[in-house]
Amino acid sequence: MKVNNLENFWMPFTNNTDFKADPRMIISAKGMYYTSSEGKKILDGTAGLWCVNAGHGHSKIIEAVTKAVNTLDYAPNFDFGHPDAYELSNRLSMQFPININHFFYTNSGSEAVDTALKIVLAYQRSRGKGTETRLIGCERGYYGVGFGVISVGGMVKNRMYFGSLLSGIDHIRHTHGSIKNPYSRGEVEHGAKLADDLERLVGLHDASTIAAVVVEPFATSTIPYSFMMKSSPALAALAL
Repeated sequence: MKVNNLENFWMPFTNNTDFKADPRMIISAKGMYYTSSEGKKILDGTAGLWCVNAGHGHSKIIEAVTKAVNTLDYAPNFDFGHPDAYELSNRLSMQFPININHFFYTNSGSEAVDTALKIVLAYQRSRGKGTETRLIGCERGYYGVGFGVISVGGMVKNRMYFGSLLSGIDHIRHTHGSIKNPYSRGEVEHGAKLADDLERLVGLHDASTIAAVVVEPFATSTIPYSFMMKSSPALAALAL
């Protein structure tokens, strides 16, 4: 498949000028591999962007999606419901600890975290804690690309072009960059000072003003490339 015009699609997180000068086109995928327009097999080491973990073209997924589209391709959740949404919620509740048993569906990670921020602010107000509005994120934290999530996020290039963003935001120090972190097993001995950094902000603002702290239990896109080169040249090559 040949594309004759590359001007109308604006690619995210991409130098569009460079890409259009030397396009890298993927035309199909199966299992763990993409196929380029030149017929080259490319290992999908990141499962798309962490969204096709079972592999591409999985027969059971194709069958399930086809059945769903043929039965009910879409139904709104505004004053209407459909059985599958409730069935999925019930199954999810059995996979999580007993106190995690309510679910709100979104279309992306950015929308999910933005919605979580709104939920926590509304929750604090509904229980009479209207002063608890401050949100704390992490330096180098990546939570998405909406205004709320880039405000609590800590990636410089995601924030620098968009003015003051949301007010009432603060950040604790990041967890990357320590040579002690790679390939550690179990609970590491270091890191208590990072928890102390949160206590410092609580002391600065008072706990009665803080609505939520946003952290990443596992981070990938925020790891600086120079750190990957020190810890794993192979990982750095995969990132390129």
